[in-house]
Amino acid sequence: MPSTLLTPTLLAEFLALGACTGFLAGLLGIGGGMVMVPFITFIISSRGVDAGLAVKMAIATSMATILFTSVSSLRAHHKRGAVRWNLVRGIAPGIVIGSLAASAGIFALIKGSGLALLFALFVGFSATQMLLDRKPKPARAMPGPAGQVGAGAGIGFLSGLVGAGGAFVSVPFMTWCNVPIHNAVATSAALGFPIALASTVGYVISGWQLPSALPGSLGYLYLPALACIAVASVSTAPLGARVAHSLNVAHLKRVFALMLYVLAASMAYKALSG
Repeated sequence: MPSTLLTPTLLAEFLALGACTGFLAGLLGIGGGMVMVPFITFIISSRGVDAGLAVKMAIATSMATILFTSVSSLRAHHKRGAVRWNLVRGIAPGIVIGSLAASAGIFALIKGSGLALLFALFVGFSATQMLLDRKPKPARAMPGPAGQVGAGAGIGFLSGLVGAGGAFVSVPFMTWCNVPIHNAVATSAALGFPIALASTVGYVISGWQLPSALPGSLGYLYLPALACIAVASVSTAPLGARVAHSLNVAHLKRVFALMLYVLAASMAYKALSG
């Protein structure tokens, strides 16, 4: 049976996880979900929650934290005038559609082991991108309104399934379409909020009929984890950003990429053995 107590130890674990992921996000410019999902899965499953459900709760909770972290990131980029708001308006409607389709529909239908394997592939892909540090060469212009909605739907759908903010697809896509890299990163930060909002709503809808896995669950969301991680990560992200200026971040990214391979292998092993 799942543990029914919100112990100080449990809350401390989520606070520590949020502090670490926030610092890494500020230091390396990566999405915290790649770290959060495996550890939230472990923490929740160690409380007696079925492993398949724990993966889904971890993905949903990780995505919901982006509601808070994306705002601070967006403000920083907006002050520098780097956000292409015309692209945000063009891509966001598709993102909402794709995110809702994934989180409110497909997410509930796929087994937890399947999502764990998909997440492992996503982390492995992201680690490879980080390790190689390859930037796509500009090859074309941004598509028209219909094309932007379609691209947004694809970005939102993939993000809704793996609990990511979408930068792993949106930044390469915009760069490939001749959007300067600093504008692509800033615009992706702005798109993170509608992805997180639509996906979070979808996770609540798709998990509405589920019995509460742990006290404080809302659909697939685990609210105590969300609160602790959001507060801690928002607090430590600025510190990571300041430290980044005094360190060789390129070297750190290679080391971190190797750690991500370990996390991906662990998630894949659990998915295939479960």
